[in-house]
Formats: sequence, C-alpha cells, structure tokens
Amino acid sequence: MTVGIIGGGASGMAAALAAAENPDVQVLLFERQARVGRKLQATGNGRCNLTNLHASRQGYHGSEAAFAQTALSAFGPEKTLEWFRGLGLLTVAEPSGRVYPYSDQANSVVDILRFALEKPNIRVLAGVEVAKVRHVGAGFSVDSGQEAFACDRVIIACGGLAGTKLGGSMSGYKLLGKLGHHSTRLRPALVQIKSNWGGVAGLKGVRANCHARILCDGELHAQSTGELQFTEYGLSGPVIFEVSRDACQGHGDWICRLDFLPDLSEEELLEELKRRTATTLPVEELLTGILHNRLGRVLTKAAGIRGGRQIRELTNGELTAVSQAVKAFDIPLTEPMGMDSAQVTAGGILTDEFDPATMESRMVPGLYACGEVLDIDGDCGGYNLQWAWSSGRMAGLHAGKEAK
Repeated sequence: MTVGIIGGGASGMAAALAAAENPDVQVLLFERQARVGRKLQATGNGRCNLTNLHASRQGYHGSEAAFAQTALSAFGPEKTLEWFRGLGLLTVAEPSGRVYPYSDQANSVVDILRFALEKPNIRVLAGVEVAKVRHVGAGFSVDSGQEAFACDRVIIACGGLAGTKLGGSMSGYKLLGKLGHHSTRLRPALVQIKSNWGGVAGLKGVRANCHARILCDGELHAQSTGELQFTEYGLSGPVIFEVSRDACQGHGDWICRLDFLPDLSEEELLEELKRRTATTLPVEELLTGILHNRLGRVLTKAAGIRGGRQIRELTNGELTAVSQAVKAFDIPLTEPMGMDSAQVTAGGILTDEFDPATMESRMVPGLYACGEVLDIDGDCGGYNLQWAWSSGRMAGLHAGKEAK
C-alpha cells in the first residue's frame, strides 16, 4: 500500500513517520520546497517552541474547535515529548510551559525529523510541487505536472497561507477544494497590529511587560499579559500575538489599552510617584527606574505634563494623571499585518467534513488532512505545533493501516 503525503512541514513529517510504522506501507512525502521543514526552522525566532505543557482543547480556535480534542487527547504534549526523545531530541521546558530543544536551535528539531525520515519505506520528494490530486477508482493519482504517482491513500498536510515568504500557500486549500471540500474565510493570526498613533515610530524597538486589552467600540475583544514591542508601524510581541486573532476585522473603533505595570495598582503607583516629588530632576525623568526611559517620557507627556519644570513642582492631580496614563494607555488600531507576517492562519478547511478520530474525509474515502490547512488554530506558545504533531500522527497512523 502506498500513502502519499503532500507537504513536508511539521504535520506532514509527523504523518509520514506514523504511516511508516507499518513496514508494509510505502510513504511518498511530497515537498514543493528544496528541503523539508523550512517553515519549522524559522519558528520561535529560530528556537522552535515545539509544544506547550499546558496545551489542551481550551487553547484552540475554529468554527468547530472541539474537533481538536480527539487528536490532542490521543497524542498530547507528554506523548509528543516522549516521541521526540525517542527520536533523539533533548528538550527543556520554561515555567510558562513552552518547550524548546535543549540546543535552543530550531535546526535540531528539523534535523532529528529529517534523519528519522531516512527509512527504507519513506521516499522524500523535495522540490516536487503537486499540481493535482485525482480520485481514481479506489485510490488516487498525485500529479506534479511532470509525473503522476499512484497512491492508495493521500494526506493533505500543506500547511496554511500564513508566512508566505517561508512557504505558506493556498495549495492545500485548492487541492482539497477540487476534491469537494469547503473552506472558511482565511485571516492572519498571531500577527502584529498596525496603528495610526503618531507616537509609535518614536518608540520603535522599545519593549515592555504589560497587560493588553483589545477593545472594539468599548467592548472587550481579547486580553493577555506579556511582552509588548513597539514597531515603526504599530504593536508587536508575544502579548500582541495572543490578542491579535480577528482584531480589527470588520467595522468599529479598535484600540489597545495597555497597563504597563500590571502587578502594581494605580494607588500604589501614585504613592511611589509622590515619594519622588522631593527631587529637583526635570519632569521628563518622573518614570525613570520604573519604565523604559523613552516610554516614560511619552507617558508623562501624554498625561499633559509639559517640560521645563521640576518633579517637585507637580501637583497631586498631575501625578494622578501620569499614574492613570501608565495603567490605562489607549493606542488606536487600524489593521493587522498581512499573511506574510502572520505566524498562523485562522480559518481553513471545514472540520465537520472530516472524522476527528481518524482525520479522514467524510466525503472522499482514503483522503486525509491535518495541520494548519484545517480550520483549527492555537494560542501563541507552542500550541500550533502541538496541533501539527497531534493531527499529523493521527492522520498517518490511520492512513497507514491496512484495510480490513
């Protein structure tokens, strides 16, 4: 029996290794780029946050997010780490639950998987782009435009549209669409957000730990705590990725309300500022030692404090205004960055067209799908790679089973 897997990313490699556990199965792994795992190599800023110890159903989204539960239960973080350890990868977990290779290099993950694929019953066809998959009789014809390959079963593991510069494409959606499947609207997720606030460029490169709330017309859309980074176009960093899903989609006034000292109450901050009024330092230095200098000056100015004065001249009302600015600073938002910048795609092929226990199509027997091409996306911090391993292994195991 021959199993064709289209896509040599995380889910595709996991599927290939699972299917190949049956020695009677011949696996053909098609990857349109020159080598497998290119997108994986860039994850986690080159460190590869390969899973999260806390990954569970609650960390996933989609029109039917419960679809992810079966695969995650069968092959969750603990089993994933056992699997990687068996392949020879050492890992380390951070207090947040994020897991990285012990080497702190994504290359280690890619290399371990690449070496594991060197099995007699796995053939990696890199640089081969599949143009068409046809259902022929009880099997399939996988056509690259140059050659057609006969497969008994096919797994679509092409990934999503996000990260187009690293290989994100529409190919998986198109292949499944031609086989009768349907997709939701695709949107960027885990992505930076643009702002038209004039102070953004002046804070470019500044990082701050904060609590971020995304509001639309005053209603809370999402919130999280973590590191924020200012860019020349708007806001970035893990805390923004966490709250970016579907932000600035549709009409309404969108803002990001930032609390730059989430562990300190406004009253506690005010008392600290009052203690500083004995100094003759200029007002621009009021928040020095509390926040990044550039950020502190911007917040002081935003609170209406004009320069040319000393801190000791500030009134209680002015100190209160600064405290309020630090604890609730609003930045208008315009739109998310595009798919080029996004780490993952929100939306995808409808999951109700697949069996969550096998990842097999309910419409085309012998056809499977896994990973980001499906309408499942996870939170920031290793959740999306966990879905790739879980769904890929599920698809591979079942596609590699002999028919009864």
